Amino acid sequence: MPTGHDEGNGPVTAAQPLGSEVGARPRALLAQMTLEEKLAQITGFWEKADGEAVAPLQGDFTHDLGLAEATRHGLGHLTRVYGTRPVDPVERARWLWAQQRSLVRDTRLGIPALVHEECLTGLTAWQAATFPTPLAWGASFDPGLVAEMGAAIGGSMRQLGVHQGLAPVLDVIRDPRWGRVDECIAEDPYVVGTLGTAYVRGLQSAGVHATLKHFAGYSASQAGRNFAPVRAGRREVEDVLLPPFEMALLDGGARSVMSSYAEIDGVPVAASPELLTGVLRERWGFEGPVVADYFGVAFLHLLHAVAADLGEAAGLALAAGVDIELPTGDAYLGPLAAAVRSGRVDEALVDRAVLRALEQKEALGLLDATFEDEPPTAVDLDSPEHRRIAARLAEESVVLLANDGTLPLRAPARIAVAGPNADRVAALFGCYSFLNHVLAHHPGVEVGIEIPTVVEALRSALPDAEVVTALGCAIDDDDRSGFAAATSAAANAEVAVLVVGDHAGLFGRGTVGEGCDRDDLELPGVQRELVEAVLETGTPVVLVLLTGRPYAIDWALGRCAAVVQAFFPGEEGAPAIAGVLSGRVNPSGRLPVSIPRSAGAQPYSYLHPPLGGDGDVTNLRSTPALPFGHGLSYTTFTHTGLQAPAQVATDAPVEVSVRVANTGERAGDDVVQLYARDVVGSVTRPVAQLIGYHRVHLEPGESVVVSFSAPPARLAFTDREMRRVVEPGELELWVGPSCAVRETEARTTLTGPVHRVDSGSDRWTAVSAR
Repeated sequence: MPTGHDEGNGPVTAAQPLGSEVGARPRALLAQMTLEEKLAQITGFWEKADGEAVAPLQGDFTHDLGLAEATRHGLGHLTRVYGTRPVDPVERARWLWAQQRSLVRDTRLGIPALVHEECLTGLTAWQAATFPTPLAWGASFDPGLVAEMGAAIGGSMRQLGVHQGLAPVLDVIRDPRWGRVDECIAEDPYVVGTLGTAYVRGLQSAGVHATLKHFAGYSASQAGRNFAPVRAGRREVEDVLLPPFEMALLDGGARSVMSSYAEIDGVPVAASPELLTGVLRERWGFEGPVVADYFGVAFLHLLHAVAADLGEAAGLALAAGVDIELPTGDAYLGPLAAAVRSGRVDEALVDRAVLRALEQKEALGLLDATFEDEPPTAVDLDSPEHRRIAARLAEESVVLLANDGTLPLRAPARIAVAGPNADRVAALFGCYSFLNHVLAHHPGVEVGIEIPTVVEALRSALPDAEVVTALGCAIDDDDRSGFAAATSAAANAEVAVLVVGDHAGLFGRGTVGEGCDRDDLELPGVQRELVEAVLETGTPVVLVLLTGRPYAIDWALGRCAAVVQAFFPGEEGAPAIAGVLSGRVNPSGRLPVSIPRSAGAQPYSYLHPPLGGDGDVTNLRSTPALPFGHGLSYTTFTHTGLQAPAQVATDAPVEVSVRVANTGERAGDDVVQLYARDVVGSVTRPVAQLIGYHRVHLEPGESVVVSFSAPPARLAFTDREMRRVVEPGELELWVGPSCAVRETEARTTLTGPVHRVDSGSDRWTAVSAR
């Protein structure tokens, strides 16, 4: 019988926290340091690259120091050695080893630098494997596979001498207009927490420290604008935005945290002792370093205007708990040195940060490293194992939104394939992929890895079909001159496959990505008009969405023969899509985020209270076009006989079981989703809340009983006194194909006193199938 796996196999003992068994050597080093040597250990160095804007306002910062001058007193971090421009990894490794040997030999204390890189969809380096974007992880509902991916990424990084990865992103999606949705996992904090923790475990199993981003609140920005103020109340912060970080730290043992650019209720996070010290360290016991998001310390002065100069900004950040300034030392070098010497900043704050930085280096083995060994002379950053994981994750993440029976395609003689993403490699990748993040600045450089497009993959998947192509239109302009060729191709075909969607970029250079927010949620440019023009031909249309956010496509769901959603599925994404269209792959992805009805209904979450949905008190609908958890298959599944006890104590787990059967004619994967509703609470409660999930593979006619054990923390919320509690009362439970469908239901009553939940409580729903 299949057993699948639960959400990351439950909690494990957190990695040994920094500082618990180390300290003597870092303290001895600290005692020897001059102020300049201390500041060097809490800053980074980034080689300046003219014209390359891969961080916000990067072009506004100038660094006159060369590497030799910048490392005269030592160095904390080397910033993005491989990930800023296309460099041969073997040659760059040779350069890196030489620089590290120089730090060991030529600086007074001989401490190597810690090397960090971006790694959200794979190591952001030339020739490295590029995996599906986090939204695709969410669509897979497969923590075990995400952990495999993390381990593969970590292995590549460690081989090249990289110690810390700036991933995963644990921001919970609150508004799909926000450009960085493509970096996020889901709109549900439990899905974000389980999958994010799985990634952390995978990455760190390879000896690379994960960095949780962006702590906290960044995704809840005003009107979905990047950097905009966050006006979330304390309850939303506690119940929605913080839980993924708590899980990844306490259950995943994440070794580093990145502070957010956000300001919450007027207080920038990088200057918030309440969050960076009160929550992170005092409540959760985190002992590792907090790194600033790039230029985030300087932004306290330049953007937030809560500091009069960079020295004051440095003092605020240090006092709050930001230990390391990245990517360079704009505030923590000269301005902070002056502030310390003038008495404006207590040097004890510098010492605290330096000690955390040194403890991390000791944990990584850097304090004993000499780099006398040879760097790698051959590396394979896109091995068959990388490709296998990328292919499987891509296949599991494709979501079939609608289908009138046209899919899978049954040996068509002639297919028209059109749309701006049909034959475009970059359409498969997110904002933080090397291709869209870096190679966009180097148009003459080859991609460096093998990447078929959707057209190419379809030709391979359907070798007997004639595939006729037409562009139709671009991603985001008003040029309709290609409509005629697209409609002509469609009119003469048995089926038309239209591949539309996004281009990921940064700071306005894309339709999605960092700094690429939207006023509306219509497909960019004239893509909707292209689809409607092809629909008018009468040829069945299969609409394929290659996007980094959900769009308002309710108009297409009833008119297209089928609609397929792929969230930037990576280097193996096109074969995965072609596999779904041809029938080789039975789609099993489920929506990690609601498909919106309109931009005007945002922000929206399925976790809304009763008055956050449709009702008689307003003339406007907010219900999404498709709900969280939705996804079709080429087989059929039933969920029956949900069993739950009549009563459960408030301090005990809720034990339930459900029978899942494959009632169709082919094997397939189902994602079993268990939801709950607290019928009456002391504060308003969500109308639906995912408390457990399980991916299970079933052969035709096969069935299993899936059992869930949901601990009290899965039902807890923040009450009027701001305590995390489980209250007595009635609880509705159901399993269905989405949050909106109650296929089988049960009820139980929580009994006993109000139960307090804290950070020591179990947070994971245990799942088994038999």
